[in-house]
Amino acid sequence: MTLIEVANALVAGCREGRERENLETLYAEDAVSVEAMAMPGQDSAEIHGRDGIRGKHDWWDSAMEMHSAEIEGPYLHGDDRFAVCFKVDATDKASGERSLMEEVAIYHVKDGRIVREEFFYNMP
Repeated sequence: MTLIEVANALVAGCREGRERENLETLYAEDAVSVEAMAMPGQDSAEIHGRDGIRGKHDWWDSAMEMHSAEIEGPYLHGDDRFAVCFKVDATDKASGERSLMEEVAIYHVKDGRIVREEFFYNMP
């Protein structure tokens, strides 16, 4: 797939609730996911491999109740990267706290697959 094909497929999948399908079809097996800080229960902000990223999705699904999401982009950069802006309205299941979260994700593509994703967001 070309960069624009990968970018458009990722955004369409996110808008349609097919994030797990995206993971299987668009990501390299050894892809790296980098958060702005370590997620709860993690020692590092970096997660390696599709299985690790799948675990992040599992954590999110178990910890958060999604109410809505807005996805803007993709915004292309050169021949190997693109950005997507996410606005998510979700409730933390444990605390009951509802919040609007905004983040920018940068995706790096090599050989038609996402090899790295980086998330940028406001820190409380």
